[in-house]
Amino acid sequence: MSPEIAIVAAIALPLCGAVLIAACHRVPNLREAVTLLTAAALFLTVATLVPGTLAGELPAVRLLEPLPGVAIALRVEPLGLLFALVASLLWIVSSVYSIGYMRGNGEAHQTRFYVCFALALASTMGVAFAGNLLTLFFFYEALTFATYPLVTHHGDAEARQGGRTYLGVLLLTSTVFLFPAVVWTWLAAGTLDFVPGGILAGKLSGTEVTLLLALFMFGIGKAALMPFHRWLPAAMVAPAPVSALLHAVAVVKAGVFAVIKIAVYIFGLGASGASFDWLIYIAGFTILAASIVALRSDNLKRRLAYSTVSQLSYIVLAVAVLAPLSIAAAALHVASHAFGKITLFFAAGAIYTVSGKTEVSQLDGIGRRMPLTMAAFSIGALSLIGIPPAAGFLSKWMMFQGAASAAHWTALAVLAASTLLNAAYFLPIVHAAFLRAPSPGEVPHGEASWTMVTAMAFTAAVTVALPFAIALPLGLARMVAGISP
Repeated sequence: MSPEIAIVAAIALPLCGAVLIAACHRVPNLREAVTLLTAAALFLTVATLVPGTLAGELPAVRLLEPLPGVAIALRVEPLGLLFALVASLLWIVSSVYSIGYMRGNGEAHQTRFYVCFALALASTMGVAFAGNLLTLFFFYEALTFATYPLVTHHGDAEARQGGRTYLGVLLLTSTVFLFPAVVWTWLAAGTLDFVPGGILAGKLSGTEVTLLLALFMFGIGKAALMPFHRWLPAAMVAPAPVSALLHAVAVVKAGVFAVIKIAVYIFGLGASGASFDWLIYIAGFTILAASIVALRSDNLKRRLAYSTVSQLSYIVLAVAVLAPLSIAAAALHVASHAFGKITLFFAAGAIYTVSGKTEVSQLDGIGRRMPLTMAAFSIGALSLIGIPPAAGFLSKWMMFQGAASAAHWTALAVLAASTLLNAAYFLPIVHAAFLRAPSPGEVPHGEASWTMVTAMAFTAAVTVALPFAIALPLGLARMVAGISP
């Protein structure tokens, strides 16, 4: 398969899978087999692009040209390939987990769920391989609409309200801020292509660069910078596999991926640090404020949601530092956060499926009843805190190094304080689960279905193993930042 065919196939496979899934709605086993086969085929297709990309090849495809000189175009580059690899691999794992969760909870509209999941992955591949800002904007919006039915899956009043907040915030930010930023870039640079080194050098004054950057950063609502973060906790009304999709596989990762890509390929690493300095304070405030909200939240999914808001701004903070090492750390954190956070949401879903528990205060002794689930949860938590050998340690350590190399003491202080806050809202859960006695009279229960446990075990294992098999993701991350091997 040629690289050009593989790029198109990465989007076409999930789209075809969605059609086949819908056609198999009367035969659940066949429907889910199609889901798994499509997910596996997508990952293998994306994997074929790895050797060429590591060798410096940048295959591209132009699909159509709606405006003279502006095309819907796809191109493989290291950052997009890293994102696509993570998302396609986690689609397989999420599908395995979803089989147990959707059946175990007797969820309605399961075919619609799997169809929309496939459409979301098609949009995610479009975001990952976008060759210019127009293509990125198109697939970014498609991802919003593909995931809306998943957020409102339960169809009750709470789900509809969560869906309105989800759709309202994301469409508001993209239409009011992001689209004008795309148009301004076109007018200033005469192109929307992603180019190493950026396309805006010498095209705008310092003040104009700052204003354009603000439009982009607040326009990318999926990155959840405060005050445009409320869509993310509102979306927690969705089933656990959807939360995993939102937080680890596609949606928020599309947001921070766009932040990195625009910083590197539109503004360039040679951009004035003064234009980015304000972003350090916005990201730092988001990190600390979201961590405090997480610390005070008793609902488990709400705590995890605000943890995600905080962790996303780690990536934005690292980008704002503009040091090559911090850019590489931001790219690597896309992968390390994905595996750690999806493990946490898988565990939360397993706890709900087996015991019906949703609050942190209800988890005393649950590690004795569900040791595999809580062991996986503990690994995910340690990774997001940044404790070795879990994957999150490496990306966070690189962020510390990048901030130190650029003498950004504010960024260093935020990273240090937030690490303590991470520990403060995760470690008490682990302590209560394993070291406190269950509530008197609690009905005994065991682990969730084997599909759910298998998925959790896999993502937890990758979270621990990633630092020992770091060559590929770290190599791609260093290529994004222009760091020589």
